Amino acid sequence: MWQQSLITLRARPRGFHLITDELVAALPELSRCKAGLLHLWLQHTSASLTINENADAAVRRDFERFFNRLVPQGAEGYEHDYEGPDDLPAHFKASLLGCQVSLPVSEGRLAMGTWQGIYLGEHRDHGGARRVLATLHGDF
Repeated sequence: MWQQSLITLRARPRGFHLITDELVAALPELSRCKAGLLHLWLQHTSASLTINENADAAVRRDFERFFNRLVPQGAEGYEHDYEGPDDLPAHFKASLLGCQVSLPVSEGRLAMGTWQGIYLGEHRDHGGARRVLATLHGDF
């Protein structure tokens, strides 16, 4: 069976945010899936999705510092700045990390490792609410 839901995540400040619980809460049908695959597609070009450490918030802060060094705001030589100085760096970061993840589902739960969680990378200073299209395919 296939199920699809559009989830609107609340607005967050710039940085990396653990969103696993928010996504699972928005997908009650997940608990009925015996085995399957959940695909998450972020419908934005200045934010990203990735999987990483879910226990220590310092990892998310370090991610933000690393990506700010890798893609500095205010670098010269770029044209695209229509929405402000954080706009193009946000697009670069989103392309590096990507806008989608696929996760296995087993016995009604995401089958991630003990220390894994889903991150939203908010790469804009004021990105606003973000939409995630969640497609669940599995044995219900």
